[in-house]
Amino acid sequence: MIQLKSLSRSPENIFQSLGWDWMLGTDTAPYVTSDVVSVSEDVAEIYYEAGESLMEMFRSAGKYVIDNHLFREMGIPENLVEMIQYTWADERHVHLYGRFDLAFDEQDQQPKLIEFNADTATCLPETAIVQWAQLKSNGLDEDRQFNTLFEELVERFRLIKTLNSDLTPSIVFSTLRDYPEDESNVSILMEAAKEAGFDTAFAYIDELDFSPTDGMYIHDPENAAFVRFDFWFKLIPWEFIGNDEIELTAILTQLVKNRQLVVLNPAYSLLYQSKYLLKILWDLYPYHPLLLQTERHQIPHKKSVSKVLFGREGANVSIIEQGGDVSETVTGEYGQQPRIYQEFISFQQDAAGYSYQAGLFVVNEPCALGYRRGGTILDNSAQFVGHVIE
Repeated sequence: MIQLKSLSRSPENIFQSLGWDWMLGTDTAPYVTSDVVSVSEDVAEIYYEAGESLMEMFRSAGKYVIDNHLFREMGIPENLVEMIQYTWADERHVHLYGRFDLAFDEQDQQPKLIEFNADTATCLPETAIVQWAQLKSNGLDEDRQFNTLFEELVERFRLIKTLNSDLTPSIVFSTLRDYPEDESNVSILMEAAKEAGFDTAFAYIDELDFSPTDGMYIHDPENAAFVRFDFWFKLIPWEFIGNDEIELTAILTQLVKNRQLVVLNPAYSLLYQSKYLLKILWDLYPYHPLLLQTERHQIPHKKSVSKVLFGREGANVSIIEQGGDVSETVTGEYGQQPRIYQEFISFQQDAAGYSYQAGLFVVNEPCALGYRRGGTILDNSAQFVGHVIE
């Protein structure tokens, strides 16, 4: 059972004293709880080791997809395949960060992989800053936390800059309009990139111009100039771009191949994002202690979870009982996508009956732990819960 520690003081005064108004948006703080999960040092180490193993397994599975040309099975738009293959083969296209979602099997004392948010993972402000500030504002040792996310992001940006020294270290961060939570997440990445030596700017995707011959630009209305940038971070899913922005996909492919633009996360992150990779992992590593059985069809002898290949925030997820009846479902906009079926595992619960899913961020290595809590299926109403190592 999850053990909680209640904290009385809000971290907002810490943000104000540090001048971090850029970090805490109006959509970030309200769903952060005053509780933190009490985690032992042994469990924190177990999560770290699990993240190391899973990352190695994902790399092997990604190579297997490319070697066997399984893009259609993965649900990947055909117009993204060339860029995926190119960025996979060129080490200068570094995967910036991702987040493993994990259940914890209390009987085996072992995490179990639910999925990997490899393309557009969120919960950055809550994980990197808010839970750290919760400990500090309550007089606790802020080092008693598995959390070096911000520092690792800085180091990752430095590596990206070094590997791409032929380009100018100038980067634009983009989201879609009207998603303030996404903007809060991007603000963390912008600060990390600044510390790593990048010139940074923010622009909604509709404010960018992409030229197939000249690169990516922001229009500066003050002097009617176009400012060119060599790096682009987009908190916009690759499959959205491939399916809905056909012309842009073709331009991006050309710019990336011509060394006129580096996009983060790179196109091959879509290999990790597709939940079909969970089935490939099971095929490559059957009965691995970190994995749950995952198939293309319903698993008749086990309770299972039905997921679409590119669903987000619990949308279009259903729980299927052993006899085939659906016991719980969440609607969403992804219902026409192909599905996979993953063996069901119960999340850890607290005394009040809330379910807890661990989020493990991986940058250069596993570097931060946080929790989301809610019902049996965690959707976009789930709360964020920090942790303390005791």
